[in-house]
Formats: sequence, C-alpha cells, structure tokens
Amino acid sequence: MEYENQITILSDYLEEFPETHEPVWILGRQHHLNTDKSKLLLDISARLWFTYRRKFSPIGGTGPSSDAGWGCMLRCGQMMLAQALICRHLGRDWQWEKHKKQPEEYHRILRCFLDRKDCCYSIHQMAQMGVGEGKSIGEWFGPNTVAQVLKKLALFDEWNSLAVYVSMDNTVVIEDIKKMCWSPPQSSSAAHSSAHLHRSALGRNKNAAGFCTGWKPLLLIIPLRLGINHINPVYIDAFKECFKMPQSLGALGGKPNNAYYFIGFLGNELIYLDPHTTQSFVDSEENGTVDDQSFHCQQAPHRMKIMNLDPSVALGFFCKEECDFDNWCSLVQKEILKQQSLRMFELVQKHPPHWPPFIPPTKPEVTTTGAELIESTDKLFELEEEFEILSV
Repeated sequence: MEYENQITILSDYLEEFPETHEPVWILGRQHHLNTDKSKLLLDISARLWFTYRRKFSPIGGTGPSSDAGWGCMLRCGQMMLAQALICRHLGRDWQWEKHKKQPEEYHRILRCFLDRKDCCYSIHQMAQMGVGEGKSIGEWFGPNTVAQVLKKLALFDEWNSLAVYVSMDNTVVIEDIKKMCWSPPQSSSAAHSSAHLHRSALGRNKNAAGFCTGWKPLLLIIPLRLGINHINPVYIDAFKECFKMPQSLGALGGKPNNAYYFIGFLGNELIYLDPHTTQSFVDSEENGTVDDQSFHCQQAPHRMKIMNLDPSVALGFFCKEECDFDNWCSLVQKEILKQQSLRMFELVQKHPPHWPPFIPPTKPEVTTTGAELIESTDKLFELEEEFEILSV
C-alpha cells in the first residue's frame, strides 16, 4: 500500500511534463510518459541527490561549515560518482523506496559522501584536494577540476577500487585505459605488463606479488568545451546520444557559477538534479545506517533547453567490466564519431607519440588524509602538469 501511495504522490509531480510521445532518456534507460510515468519518477528519485549542507564541522578545522554558494559543482561531482558506485554495487536497475530497508552496500556508499573529514568523498576531502588544483577552499570549481579531484581521491578508496580516467585534449586513449584498468595494485610496471599479457581466459590471475589482477571498474570522465560562449548546435545530437548509452553517468555542467547534474533529456530539454538547496548536516547512526530521506529528490525534475547550457561540460561513463568498455567504444564509433564535421571528442587506439608517457597513478604511501594528503599526491601528477604546459 505504501508503495502504491508513493507512486501516486510521484505521479502528481509529473504534471509539469508535456504531453508527448517522445521517449524520455535517463542514464541509459528509456521511459515513455504516456505509459510509465510513475516508473520514470521512481527512476529519477532513486539517484542519490547531494545538495548544499550547513552545520558540518569546519573544513580544515577553521574553514567554512557550509558550502552554500560555492559547492554546487562539488555536489554534482559527488552525484556522478555516487551513480557509478550504485551501478558497481547495486546495479543500474536498483530502485529506492522511502522507508524500505536497503542493503548494507547502499548505506556504505552513502557514508562515503557524508560531510565529515574522514569520509573519502566528503565536501571536506574534495575542497581540500582542490587546493592542489589551484582552487582555494570556498572557491567555485569547474567540471574539469572536479574530475581531477575525484581521480586523486579515488586512489585512497580501497573498497570501491575504481580506475578513474579523465581524458585530456578531448581524446580518449583505449590503450591507456586498458593499461590502467588491468594494472594490479602497487605492482611494478614489469609485473603489470606480464599480468596484462598473460591474464587467463577468465580475466583473472595473480601477478608475482600475489595480487588479483581483474579489471578495475572504470569511471571515465570526458571534460569538453562544446562552443565558445554558447553550445554549438552541431554537438547537440551527439551530446544527447551519450545519455542513451547503458554506461551513461550523465554530465556535469550548467550555467556560469551554477552547476547541475544532468541525467537525461526529453526532446531538446535536458533533465537535471539541482544541488542549490541548503539542508542540514546528516551523520550516520550508531548502527551505520544513514537517514537517507534528504538524499533523494522527490520533486519534479528540473528541465532546461540544451541551447541554454554553458559549453563547458564533463561527460561521465561507468564500465564495470572490460566488455562494458568495449561496448562503449563500439557505440562511440557508431553514434559519436560518425559525424564527419566537428566531433565532440576523439577515441584513439594508441597513446599519441607526442604525449608524455602514460603511467597509471598509484596510491602514495601515506597514512593521512586531507590537506597533508594533497602534498603527498602532488608528485603523482607532475607528469600531467608537464603535459598541460606542453600542450598550451
């Protein structure tokens, strides 16, 4: 009965959607307004929704205790990453229902994002890691900065063990991604090449150090500039195609200093979750569960015309297995690269010879987090900075 009531309440919110036979696409799933409105709303409300919060412990001990006014892109980055973790542990078709008992993995995912300095993807960790990217605490981030911060923080997240690849120069390099995703933890490059070349038909074996060398689930982020001051209409069809892919994690973007997490589209309107609501800090309870009511948006989703989108965006994709990545590459070749004129991005097999060599990042030997962690990770990314200088 409770489930039926929830569907009725959610359906009321759909009045804002136009009467149309056009499909609605949400993160690789197709919905039809005229036949399954309630299913569409349940799919949207299942996404983890991160917003501004207030009254958390001050960032860095003396910094802000709220991210209202500056943390919207960080919250959008959290939402994209949370969607990847849900796909990794619960599957894309997992649904959330109010007051229904959820699996332990769900609460563990939520705990990764609580506003505490000891949570691996908290606003504290993201803001402090941003210092290493040239952003002072309380400063607004762009999509690329958030992507770089997530890539660094993921190195310290052993539970999820994600390989985070952020493309450079609008180019995704298949060879580099495969090298990174098959890279065993803390192994030498020699052990890695041996493991990569001789992995079993089952896709799992052990390297000399005894590490299991299965495919690390891939979070692929592609920062793009789709125009100068406004989005170039030539990119619109390809941009929409990305939301249809089963690997889709949506896109980060919005308007200047106003970030949204885009999860789908209807016609020429994008559907997004909006972080610009300030809620109170929520902590986990003694048993480890989290009161999750405020982490799911149960209102009508927001929509905006694609042409109003700022041209600076970042696309996200999640590939749990190597076959998911291979399938994504095929879809990109078929749907994105078929454009003979301007392409949104390039997909190449081999590492470009004029780029610095690709070295999969590994976790530095530190036992601390936060501001000190930033110092220790800087050396890892000197190559990237060198590359950026070379490519300017």
